[in-house]
Amino acid sequence: MNDLVKSLNPAQQEAVLHKEGPLLIFAGAGSGKTRVLTHRIAHLIETGVSPYNILAITFTNKAAREMRERVEKLSPLGSRCWVATFHSTCVRILRQEIDRLGYSTRFTIYDTADSERLIKDCIAEKNLSEKHYPPRYVASVISSQKNELITPDKMGRQTAGEFMMGNIVEVYELYQKKLRANNALDFDDIIFKTVELFEQVPQVLQWYQDRFHYVMVDEYQDTNTAQYRLVSLLAGTRQNLCVVGDDDQSIYGWRGANIKNILNFERDFPNARIIKLEQNYRSTQNILEAANAVVSRNINRSEKALWTDNGDGEKIKVYKSPTDGEEAAFIASTIMEQKTKGANYNDFAVLYRNNSQSRTVEDRLVMTGIPYRLYGGVRFYERMEVKDVLAYLKAVNNPADEIAWARIINVPRRGIGDKSIDKVQVYAVQNGLTLSEAIKHTAEIEGLGKKAASSLNSFSNLMTSFEKFSAENSVTKLLQKILDDTAYLESLADGTPEGTARVDNVKELVTKAFEFEAGQGSDEDLGLAAFLEDVALVADIDSHEEGVETVSLLTLHSAKGLEFNQVFMIGFEEGLFPSYRSVTSGEMDALEEERRLCYVGITRARQILYITWALQRVQYGRTVNSAVSRFMKELPREYYENVSAKGESRPTSPRVPISPRLKPVEKRVNPYSKDIPTPKDKTLNFSVGDRVRQMKYGSGEVLAINPAGADYEVTVNFDRVGEKKVMANLARLMPL
Repeated sequence: MNDLVKSLNPAQQEAVLHKEGPLLIFAGAGSGKTRVLTHRIAHLIETGVSPYNILAITFTNKAAREMRERVEKLSPLGSRCWVATFHSTCVRILRQEIDRLGYSTRFTIYDTADSERLIKDCIAEKNLSEKHYPPRYVASVISSQKNELITPDKMGRQTAGEFMMGNIVEVYELYQKKLRANNALDFDDIIFKTVELFEQVPQVLQWYQDRFHYVMVDEYQDTNTAQYRLVSLLAGTRQNLCVVGDDDQSIYGWRGANIKNILNFERDFPNARIIKLEQNYRSTQNILEAANAVVSRNINRSEKALWTDNGDGEKIKVYKSPTDGEEAAFIASTIMEQKTKGANYNDFAVLYRNNSQSRTVEDRLVMTGIPYRLYGGVRFYERMEVKDVLAYLKAVNNPADEIAWARIINVPRRGIGDKSIDKVQVYAVQNGLTLSEAIKHTAEIEGLGKKAASSLNSFSNLMTSFEKFSAENSVTKLLQKILDDTAYLESLADGTPEGTARVDNVKELVTKAFEFEAGQGSDEDLGLAAFLEDVALVADIDSHEEGVETVSLLTLHSAKGLEFNQVFMIGFEEGLFPSYRSVTSGEMDALEEERRLCYVGITRARQILYITWALQRVQYGRTVNSAVSRFMKELPREYYENVSAKGESRPTSPRVPISPRLKPVEKRVNPYSKDIPTPKDKTLNFSVGDRVRQMKYGSGEVLAINPAGADYEVTVNFDRVGEKKVMANLARLMPL
């Protein structure tokens, strides 16, 4: 047995040594799946497989980067393998082949905001009301269709006779036409169009099947239908497909992930070999026993149980708090106590079901002087000033990108009003031109004033100069030229702290471009298109920095893939975790996904896990009474102990006041209520007895309506699925 395999446990060795035919590796949390994947790639190379014939796909840039680095350390030829994310793999293929589908290879990738803006235009063009067809909702419907590889035509056939869906089909169809006219793809199109390319152009598929003799997929439980189809096509007749995943960590059903892809793998690939990695190298046995006990309640799963040689460890600490304020105080005081015992702030993570739960914890950490980092705020690339500058780059890279041109045509302000822009857009539509082309015909645009025409001409000349400059210079130099020639930074610097922060964000984007160019290999594309792809494909979790001396605050979904010495799982209350929607939907799948999310949270902890819940919690400006989560009741009593709050006096921090215990009928004023979002319109446009429609369940009759804080709980007897309780706004109930 060679040195590559000696250090692995028996199950890991079996997975690494398997060479020919389909292979499914069930890799439990902390069981070393990345180690297995990287060693398997290195072993294939060592046995004579060309690295050129190996493809490894994962979901995030961070995971791909880590896998690539580890393979290169194991094998001198490892750098020649194709290790990338689903989206970057498909973009790389489309850059070479998409012209076969009628697109230019210089296509733009639209982000969520760009897509919603274009969909908003389509809704207006179809004379539909945004109140009944919110752009974000329509965008999510279209996205879900693309994840299932459903075209507008197919969606139309499936929803024939359904009025609301019929209108969305028309928007979907128009949206796709506009994307093609703009030579643009949205994020879902990246995989959709690659599958379409493979299915419509067999010789292209054959080329990539001949290229990739061995295909490996990480986090297979998170794949959607489109990703499953892509992988199946690439595997081809060789069937040398190795997938690694954990059905117990499938927590993204709400964004299209299909747990059946991993559970039905053996059915889809009858000759598949199944290997289970159950030895955990992260947590203590008590933590693992708790995780096993909770997730074993699920029906839709492959039977397995994590175990470890790390010892039993401490019992899980369960704290029942009178209020959410005291819950936060317990967290802060515990962190300070552990800090005096030698722990670092970056040993701790506070995990919660919803982002809104972080506020009370943040307040207490600030009062106590504990540094923290909050995940889930406005992302860097979604900030206004960053999107403005990126729009300039997109417009230079792809002159047909009307979304980018429309964003920057008067940014910074150059005297081109909305009415003038509307006239240019109308002229473009009437004459079959792009926005950038129409601007060159200002003399022919009816009703356009001289001042506006002059400003448009100047803007057109400016963009032409950027295009010429881009052809011969780096992205960093192009960015600097854009900022200099447009005086964009000066327009942001208004003397306020916010203005200074915006300027710093733009400067950080320039730094990003510099690092991109410096970090790429000599044989890699350093051009503008490559930079824009790199930006477009950045994932949420990629921003996590190891070793920063701060407590991490993040949602349970964001915590997947991370681990911490000490973890607080807060808000362990019925209706909060599991969520109200999963409890009231009546769907087993929804509740099982919540239970898997609980399993993910528990297994983030290496040494100590704290579970907290509050008898009373402020939600949407109201104090509500809470009951402990059903998941708490599923934990065997021998694996946890109840703890009480410690004294608040700490030698390294000032005394932190604890809020008084509330009587059951006592209410408190929420000082942050002005910051908590409430519905703009609290009235419903239907009543008991009316017919309503919901996208997933179809049509039905309203049986009851009850207020539920910031929304209304509506009981509906749906024609197809029977009686269900849904939240009116969240479920997008529409009157018929």
